[in-house]
Amino acid sequence: MDSQDWDDRYAAGELVWGTEPNRWVVRELTDLAPGHALDLATGEGRNAIWLATRGWEVIGLDFSAVALERAERLTAELPDEVADRLTWRHGDARSFAAPAAGHDLVLIAYLQLPAGDRRAVLRRAADALAPGGTLLVIGHDLRNLTEGVGGPKDPAVLFTPEDVLADLADRGLRTVRAERVHREVGAERGHRDGASGTAIDALVRLERPGRPVRPARGDR
Repeated sequence: MDSQDWDDRYAAGELVWGTEPNRWVVRELTDLAPGHALDLATGEGRNAIWLATRGWEVIGLDFSAVALERAERLTAELPDEVADRLTWRHGDARSFAAPAAGHDLVLIAYLQLPAGDRRAVLRRAADALAPGGTLLVIGHDLRNLTEGVGGPKDPAVLFTPEDVLADLADRGLRTVRAERVHREVGAERGHRDGASGTAIDALVRLERPGRPVRPARGDR
């Protein structure tokens, strides 16, 4: 799907993905000390907003102008101290320019791309990490096509934890977690086919070695 396809999808209804953050984002990042975060393919901003409420300075990037309009609308309803931590940028994750080694967190959630594009995005994301920074990648696993529900039906845009690790093998990152996780799906937002059952996601959490320079949460 290109940016126009996504604009059309977002324009067809209110808040395609809802306002609650992704469950794996919450599980993996709740205890992480806040710093500077980059949320690639942020959509309507649910994960970026959740991070901002927890003290993160967040850049949310997406190539759908309609999705970013929704994100800005949600931002306007937030307390000023939270809204001020959010920056929305219109752009393509496949060609974003991020400051080298500038982010304490890069989040890539359900960005489903062909292997070559995925590899390029992941490598740029890894290069954008500061010392001690975290890269969290979540997406529809290849097994979901035959063993799970929902998600894309094109195997070319599905991936495995092993794919992510191979894409980043030369980037000097430490593997914290690389696994398949199971997500119960009911009548959830964003599932156009109304599927219910168990979805299979790929989850990879990596860290750049080094001591983070950001303060701990209690010192902010």
